Amino acid sequence: MSATFVKLGSVAEFINGVAFKPEDWGDSGTKIIRIQNLTDSTKPFNRTNRTVSDKYHVRPHDLLVSWSATLGVFEWFGPDEALLNQHIFRVLPDENKVEKRYLRYALEGALLDMQRHLHGATMQHVNRGEFLNTKLFLPSLPDQERIADILDRAEALRAKRRAALSQLDELVQSIFIDMFGDPLKNPKEWQQVQLGDLIFSASDGPHVSPPYTEAGIPFLSTRHVRAGEIIWEDLKFISQEDAEIQWKKCKPERGDILYTKGGTTGLAATVQTDQPFAIWVHVSLLKPDPQKVDSIWLESMLNNEFCYRQSQVLTHGIANRDLGLTRMVKIKMFLPPISLQKDFALRVVALQKLKTQHEASLTELDELFASLQYRAFRGEL
Repeated sequence: MSATFVKLGSVAEFINGVAFKPEDWGDSGTKIIRIQNLTDSTKPFNRTNRTVSDKYHVRPHDLLVSWSATLGVFEWFGPDEALLNQHIFRVLPDENKVEKRYLRYALEGALLDMQRHLHGATMQHVNRGEFLNTKLFLPSLPDQERIADILDRAEALRAKRRAALSQLDELVQSIFIDMFGDPLKNPKEWQQVQLGDLIFSASDGPHVSPPYTEAGIPFLSTRHVRAGEIIWEDLKFISQEDAEIQWKKCKPERGDILYTKGGTTGLAATVQTDQPFAIWVHVSLLKPDPQKVDSIWLESMLNNEFCYRQSQVLTHGIANRDLGLTRMVKIKMFLPPISLQKDFALRVVALQKLKTQHEASLTELDELFASLQYRAFRGEL
């Protein structure tokens, strides 16, 4: 078969899942694969005893495409069969036409180009008809295998770099435990304190959203704060005038700590920039007392499981989750000598420099992979 462009729907069958209802769920039965189970391995599965057609049974190594809310291509690695929920396609390749690994990379590339296929404001999803009509470059099966091998090798390099970054993140907490002990047991019998004992203040951003501008002062929300890291991507901006108003109440400065208090709560990140920015109400600003506590040490303490669990207990609400300022300051922790805290902070800074180097390398590998993928599915590889 010579190389040609074909419609995606002509080389595989795309089976949409079942619209299971809450009354179908139970504590026993077969697992139901929802999008959250594909994107987060820690999420629990719903189960059901409902009988459904065999085509909705997902077998190990089946390809799955989530096409609503979160777009992605996945391979089911569960040891057992499971059932397919709605908003997910089970992909059955025609093995006489397309090699499965090649198809997976093709699907990933297609989804990257899916912005023009997105429909819906609050629940964005791919239009099935448009998606299945997406053009796919289809060379011979031996060429597909060759291309998949090249992309596999490139992806393996990216995976190794991502694993190294993950290990660096874990190493911070390992060093913390090694130097200070488990906060739950406090084996070194450090002084017991509360968060409020170590900070000058805990405040939050405006409770009314200011008007946004195309440029200006970055305005950060909960999604910009991860454990140990501030994300400077997908930013919104406010005017200098509005920022000045916000800063009268709450002005972030180098050495402060951002601590999420709305929605996703209990994540801490130290401000390590002099760039001016403002924060939304769901992010709190902690002003550590440098005579008592090092900011980087306090960040790690707050992100430790011991403090994180307390933050979740102190978070109220279901639909609108909130870790109130007067509650967060009651989070308990131990307090080692400031000299030991600073020693720990120096080690973290060294790891952060190494992490920056790995991130730069991963960016280069991502660019290489994207280039290979682009060329592969245009017949240039």
